[in-house]
Amino acid sequence: MKTVLYKASTRGHAYHGWLDTYHTFSFANYYDPSRIHFGALRVINDDIVEGGKGFGTHPHDNMEIITIPLYGDLEHKDSMGHTEVIHSGEVQVMSAGSGITHSEYNANRDKPVNLFQIWVFPNKKDVEPRYGQKAFDFIHNKNELTLVVSPNGDSESLWIHQDAWFSLGTFDKEYSFDYQPKKKGNGVYAMVVEGEFTIGDQKLHHRDGIGIWETDTIKITANTENARILLMDIPMEF
Repeated sequence: MKTVLYKASTRGHAYHGWLDTYHTFSFANYYDPSRIHFGALRVINDDIVEGGKGFGTHPHDNMEIITIPLYGDLEHKDSMGHTEVIHSGEVQVMSAGSGITHSEYNANRDKPVNLFQIWVFPNKKDVEPRYGQKAFDFIHNKNELTLVVSPNGDSESLWIHQDAWFSLGTFDKEYSFDYQPKKKGNGVYAMVVEGEFTIGDQKLHHRDGIGIWETDTIKITANTENARILLMDIPMEF
């Protein structure tokens, strides 16, 4: 088993007044040559956007983009004709493919929105751009992982152009389970969303992350009540 630990306090950080953002990997003005990507996982941005503010229209291409609001609501508009609001409890995917433009704004003027935006390198280039959005019942699926992203929409998940599986789960204190990577050669990047977990022999706190590869099984234990985790099962070679 190989591991790489990214403590929350070591992430890149930028504060723009309307945006408070943390970068797990090099992004925008944050650059660390040792933190470019984990396998096909290129970006994990942890953004807090003030009420009514957001990102104006900007382009993307050849990237799979996953957006997960943790609290609040995010308004999305794109060149494919979608105008949507993504709520907490929902997940959005977007295949930028041959090229798209989009904007993202806090849908509320009186409260912030906190979201993860995650980029994954695709396994096909210049595909036709596409959009997907889905609500998941995280509240009633306690003590189990909910698959939200996969290569082919397994278990009614959203799908992307990559052999990657994303799962979210909330767990009771001392609940323990084993996770097996879905595909040989994949690694797993685990991000603690809330609370505290022990993964292998490593204790992780709020927003700590760990990349794990060259193993068949990963033991995960929740150390606090209502501990929440995001697991990203990602090709290490792509």
